[in-house]
Amino acid sequence: MTVTIAICSQKGGVAKTTTCLSLGACLAEMGQLVLLIDLDPQTNLTLSMGLDPAKLRHTVGEALLGNASLVTVSREGTPFGLDIVPAGPDLAVLEKVLYGRPNYEFFLERGLEAMDDALYDVVLIDCPPAFGMLTLNALTAADLLIIPTQCEFYAANALRRTIELAELVRRKTNPQLAYRVLVTMFDRRNRICEAVLAQLQQGLNGLMFETIVEVDTKLRESPVFGEPITCYAPETRGAQQYRALAKELMHRA
Repeated sequence: MTVTIAICSQKGGVAKTTTCLSLGACLAEMGQLVLLIDLDPQTNLTLSMGLDPAKLRHTVGEALLGNASLVTVSREGTPFGLDIVPAGPDLAVLEKVLYGRPNYEFFLERGLEAMDDALYDVVLIDCPPAFGMLTLNALTAADLLIIPTQCEFYAANALRRTIELAELVRRKTNPQLAYRVLVTMFDRRNRICEAVLAQLQQGLNGLMFETIVEVDTKLRESPVFGEPITCYAPETRGAQQYRALAKELMHRA
């Protein structure tokens, strides 16, 4: 059975795309067959896989329109077992085109249901940092929502809004949706980070991953070279922490 995981936050700059790419690479390293889906019109996940969105002939937009399957528009990536359904510059316009069509919330779910379960063990969806048709499609199709958050004031406020969004999706389109919070870009030298972390752990008991991803410049560098952290800098702290997250995720599953 394929497990579908959406990675979403209502705030940008919280390592959402980095988490999608790095977690996917770590799961592939563990022998899982992983499909990444870029649903963010900024196309950062596509760029991070070494692809130029402007030069792609086939993208996730075709699958959402029903003109092609997700498998047809997917591309093989590195390492082995890590594929991607890329996004193109048309995705922002497509959101407006699809909005209002009957049952538009379920377009991605239908595409995933049509896909052979034997092809992939895990699907990871990179969502836009805003609530709209694309995010709603991702959360409607997902079994699990991972919410990356920094330990600082603005991110904590966005975390609250994202949890409210998850609860709304549970009531409207996906009652089985579970969610977990992942602390990212954590700076142990910052006392405020430590204080906010303690508050999160107290207020979100049972909803947080034990793994904490700390600040690591190599995580920011790896997309420039079109490689996940497991290929670009496999021995770094960031790589080890995302491996720990992958193991924790598999254990929870």
